[in-house]
Order: sequence, then C-alpha cells, then structure tokens
Amino acid sequence: MDNYIAAIDLGTTKVVTLVGEKTETGFRVVAYMEVPSKGVLRGEVVNIQNVLDSLMPSISEIRKNYNIDIKDVYVGIAGQNIKCMDARLSRNRSKSDDLIMEDEIGEMMKEMANSRVNAGEKILHVIPQSYNVDDHIGVDNASGMTGTRIEGDYKLFIGKVNSVEHSKLVINRAGLNLKELILEPVASAKSVLTEDEMELGVAMIDMGGGTTDLLIYHNNIIRHTAVIPFGGNSVTEDLRQGCSVSLKNAEQMKIQYGSCYSEYAPENKTVVIPGIGGLENREVSFKVIAGIIEARVEEIIEAVMYEIENSGYMDKLGAGIVITGGGSQLTNLKQFVQSKTGYAVRLASPVFNLSADTPQDIFKPSASTAIGLMMLGHEKKRENKDIPLENPVLFQDDELETVSSAKEIGKQRKEKKKSKGLLKSIPTFLGDIFDTTNNEA
Repeated sequence: MDNYIAAIDLGTTKVVTLVGEKTETGFRVVAYMEVPSKGVLRGEVVNIQNVLDSLMPSISEIRKNYNIDIKDVYVGIAGQNIKCMDARLSRNRSKSDDLIMEDEIGEMMKEMANSRVNAGEKILHVIPQSYNVDDHIGVDNASGMTGTRIEGDYKLFIGKVNSVEHSKLVINRAGLNLKELILEPVASAKSVLTEDEMELGVAMIDMGGGTTDLLIYHNNIIRHTAVIPFGGNSVTEDLRQGCSVSLKNAEQMKIQYGSCYSEYAPENKTVVIPGIGGLENREVSFKVIAGIIEARVEEIIEAVMYEIENSGYMDKLGAGIVITGGGSQLTNLKQFVQSKTGYAVRLASPVFNLSADTPQDIFKPSASTAIGLMMLGHEKKRENKDIPLENPVLFQDDELETVSSAKEIGKQRKEKKKSKGLLKSIPTFLGDIFDTTNNEA
C-alpha cells in the first residue's frame, strides 16, 4: 500500500473510490468503484449515514477483491458555498540584502492559510498570484530576490465549516485516515488540462450532477474558481416537470434522445412516453426535449460567463474552454457552448495522465475528479509539504473583499447587463417550445 494512493469523490450522483499508483508510463488505476450516491446535495454532504451506506460497500469490495487495505485517503470537497477572495500580505524585511528564500515565502503562505475568516467558514486553499518586492511589481516568483519589503497577493478559496466537518465525519466513521480535503475543480483540472492550456489561459468547466464547477488558469497559476448551483440533475428535473414523466424516464430521455442545441434537433421525430395508471401513451418531439435541455444549459453557461467576466480574465483565455464531468456528454454541447461564448471548446476526459494498462472504461469524463485527486495525492505524498490550517478566528466583515460567490449571481445579474446576449428566462422559453406541434415521421 506504500506506493498506492487512494482517492474518494463524494459526488451528488455518484461516489467514486479508486486506488492507483505512479508508474513510468503514467498513473495506473488498480481499483475503481463507482456507485450511486445518497446523502449528497449540490456537492455537499448533508446525510452522513446515507453517504456511508454508499461508500462502505466500495471500500469493502476493494479490500476483498483487490487485496488492498485502504487507510489513507484524499477526498474531494465542493458545494455551492465555495467562494473565492482576494487577499494581500505585507512584510518588512530587516535584512534587505538577504536573499528571499522559499522558507520565507512558505511562511507567508502559512500565515495566509491561517488567516481569520467569517463565522462558519474555513480556508480550503491559498493560491499565490504574484509578489511585489520594493519597486518590482507583479513578480511571479520572489525567491532569490532582495529587498526591504515584500507583498504577496493571494486567492483564498473558502468553504463552509459544516461542509468540511461533514466530509471529515464520513471518512472518520468509515475507519479511514483523511490525508487532505482537496477542492474538486482543482482536482478535475489536474487530470484533464495540458501544460499549454494552463499557460495560455483556460477556463475549465466540470459539469457534475449537482453543481457545475469553474476553474480559471493563466500563466500556470489558478486565478479564479466558482461553483454554479446547477448541473445535470437540474436538466433531468426540468425534463421531468416539462414532459410530466418520472425521474427515471427523464434521465433516460436526456441520455438517449436529448440534445442541448435545439437548432440541431430533428423536426419530425418523437419519443413515446408510456401512459401511467391506464392513461394513453404520449408523444414528445425531439425538438421539445432539446428546447428544455437547452434552456437549462444556457442558464449554466450564462452563470459561467458571468464568473469569467468578473474574474478579469475574459480576454486572456488563449486556450478557450475545456469541459469535463458527466454532464459534458450532452449531445451537441461543444457546438452550443462555442456559439454562445465565442471561445474554442474542448471536451475532455482524463486520458493524458493514465497508463495504457489502466482499464479503458475509466477513461471517461465522470472520472476526472477522482483521478485528479489521486494525482494530487501523489504530489502531496512525494513532496510532503502540506500547509497545516490552524483554527481560524473571525475577520471583520470589511477585512476581505469578496470577488465572487455563485449564490450572488441571481441578485447581481439583475443589476448588470448580460455579456454576449445569453439566456432568456426559462419560463418564457418553455412556454414557447410547448406551443410547438409534434409531427411524427
């Protein structure tokens, strides 16, 4: 087990448990279990026992069938309450001629990681953005420089304490040792982005069941993250209500007949919906199904574009948009996002970093987060440079400026003119499409 890294993705629709190792040809997944999730809502653990009921059979099966005793695990954390903040730390240096060393930069990182935050919140990640050393402004790496004063600009990724504690409780009650909680969009990006994309500038979108995560890279540095509180489950629910079908049938319609681009949907094809309780069968056109899906996906992309614009990197995404996650498999998603955003779009699976002897059924977008957790776990294990987060105390409300919060999108979008003319309201759009007459071929 010394060479193995275990990762757990506690998702809204699925729980993924995997064990892998680093080889000369890439990461090899030696055990992979994916089961339906219970007890997770919009990326957050809400019912600890239900999550344990989903997780424990996978742990037991890996121990039994693969003879691997899982102990230490790296676990993803997400949820609609994740937010991103700017922060700055300044230090005067008494020995200005001494070189700035990595230890000094690390101490600044540790101080930021232990910053005071608002009640009920916890710092999950600290990402250095740039440094100012005396008159040298915007330096990417201050190590090796000299000066009387150093300032560091950082992005703080902050989540709810309850969300963190619930995830910890699940792992502890499963009899496992939690090595680290890792922000899920960071993990997904690790598994699907190329070095060139991270350098040129890229927006990674991870479309999950409960949420859609955004992470922006530029010059190989994470610049922004946001969590949109809608995902594939929202699309399924819209189909359930719009077509008056069961949740199971709505999911099947989405997968088998759905497209998120109604322009490409055939005009004269229909799907037959079985009647319930003696009622007659009904027909719903592919065009109607696509219209319902398109309305929700358009809302998600609008929220993503809002975040990209407010990040300040809208004009710096040389590599465009990369989409992964289970929701990325929607038919015509690439074409739709390209048409609405103007960016080049790539649909991504974690294929670059896995060895050839990894089972082929793992090379799929829905495994991106778990594989990224394994990769980051390997780095943490190798470098052994985890920054401990001590108990935070409270900031005053005005001590940190909030850059973005997905929960505020609804309020702020009313006050801000939309960019690139995305989304009409869903009710209006649904009213239009249900006036359409179905024509069977």
